[in-house]
Amino acid sequence: MALDQIRAELQRLKDDQRAQLAQRFFKTGPGQYGEGDVFLGIRVPDLRRLAREHKAARLTEINRLLRSKFHEERTLALMILVHAYSKGDEAAKKSIYETYLKNTRFINNWDLVDLSAHYIVGHYLSDKSKEPLYRLAKSDSLWERRIAIVATAYFIKRGKFTDTLRISKLLLSDKEDLIHKAAGWMLREVGKRDLASEERFLIAHYRRMPRTMLRYAIEKFPEPRRQMYLKGII
Repeated sequence: MALDQIRAELQRLKDDQRAQLAQRFFKTGPGQYGEGDVFLGIRVPDLRRLAREHKAARLTEINRLLRSKFHEERTLALMILVHAYSKGDEAAKKSIYETYLKNTRFINNWDLVDLSAHYIVGHYLSDKSKEPLYRLAKSDSLWERRIAIVATAYFIKRGKFTDTLRISKLLLSDKEDLIHKAAGWMLREVGKRDLASEERFLIAHYRRMPRTMLRYAIEKFPEPRRQMYLKGII
């Protein structure tokens, strides 16, 4: 069975010292955003290699891997899903998209969201109603809200900024720093392609924008312009 083989390979690759470092880095302590997550300590290049080797795994097996308590097993599942989505026909894409949204409680750290949301959710919704993104943006789940904004990276790369800007506006009052970072990052990506669009948004909202979101959004601005935003004198 492919799943048994995958898990055996992961066990061979685990590194307890690296796992301890990862659990600190990904904030797994009580009350932190990754509370309770468990790591095996496997390097990302090794996970990418395994994803290539097991890219033909059945969706039922990938789903079981995605629901694992181990962070790296969930990472590997998402890597395989991204590959399967990219190669699938419309029916396969729809199935993977639906599987993804049914399992968001397991896509529960920023790296898991960032390696998958735009490739699956963003791509699937690119020619469809964006209403699912707005539902996610209003979710009580930190990770669903991050999926909503990061998914728009797919649109940004194609010169479409409307949903990024609208969702960023919805998230202006969000309490989570990881949302501030993600929204600021996406605004920065808008600015790389259309600075005027980003600045129109910033001028309208920067005074009530969380500081982290603002700093991420203006990170690449010329220093004098960046300081004007930080000092509130635009």
